[in-house]
Amino acid sequence: MFDQSTILITGGTGSFGKKCVKTLLERFTPKKVIVYSRDELKQYEMAQEFNSPVMRYFIGDVRDRDRLDLAMRGVDYVIHAAALKQVPTAEYNPMECIKTNINGASNVIDVAIAHEVHKVIALSTDKAASPINLYGATKLVSDKLFVAANNITGSLKTQFAVVRYGNVVGSRGSVVPFFQKLVREGAIEIPITDPRMTRFWITLQQGIDFVLKSFERMQGGEIFVPKIPSMHLTDLAKALAPGIPIKVVGIRPGEKLHEVMCPVDDAHLTLEFTDHYVIQPSIQFVHEIDFACNALQEKGVPVPDGFQYSSDTNSDWLNPQELLDILSD
Repeated sequence: MFDQSTILITGGTGSFGKKCVKTLLERFTPKKVIVYSRDELKQYEMAQEFNSPVMRYFIGDVRDRDRLDLAMRGVDYVIHAAALKQVPTAEYNPMECIKTNINGASNVIDVAIAHEVHKVIALSTDKAASPINLYGATKLVSDKLFVAANNITGSLKTQFAVVRYGNVVGSRGSVVPFFQKLVREGAIEIPITDPRMTRFWITLQQGIDFVLKSFERMQGGEIFVPKIPSMHLTDLAKALAPGIPIKVVGIRPGEKLHEVMCPVDDAHLTLEFTDHYVIQPSIQFVHEIDFACNALQEKGVPVPDGFQYSSDTNSDWLNPQELLDILSD
């Protein structure tokens, strides 16, 4: 699918972007891979590692529509990964989060349509489902924008979809490297916000593989949700810091005990496939689409009434040893 194509990744110097570029270069022969981000130093460092002739590094912010317009000329596929993601930071700096996560999403949509990009996938988060924090609320708005964008393309070919998944094991800013840092520094206790807390977990490579497969599956308007395991935060601490006592420090601003990826209120829109769920659009599109049969001819079935895909009621769980095995890969 990506052979001889031009792919642009917003926020491309982040954990996802770097691994995604590596995967694209190893598996495909793209015409161009464009890294679009605002961090000059990270782009410089990334260019030392990924210096293939097909690579392009473009300084720019998704808030800047004119700059996006220049970067997206001739682009076939867009992965929108740029976002402000730290929950407490968003609570204290709400307008900055809104400018990037909502206004930036709107810019990506407008420019993609203007340049007739073939397909766009926006990365979402479990925090966008029934959000209680500003970050989650901005990502919910972003999800709605990308879904509704399929209704304004008219006769143009651009399709938009969303991929929503949970915490990425070992990604920059996540709890895994934070706990590992505490252990290296000889911490005498590991802070846990609440011993009941659970989270969904996915590896970076699994997330990238799911996004790339979603490009093949999408018809436009879907929210794709992978089936992934949950883990208790206490088990995470035991795996990374065995023998070090846990200290309960209380839930941070905007934090949930458990995360949801398919809310109960969307059960009537949710389809279950073999390894993932699809949340169908709540609005009716101009052209009717059968989301129960995707572009790869995979079949999905409606979930039962009252279904909710939540980290605390998940049927798939990671134990401490399985987490350590993932981190050693």
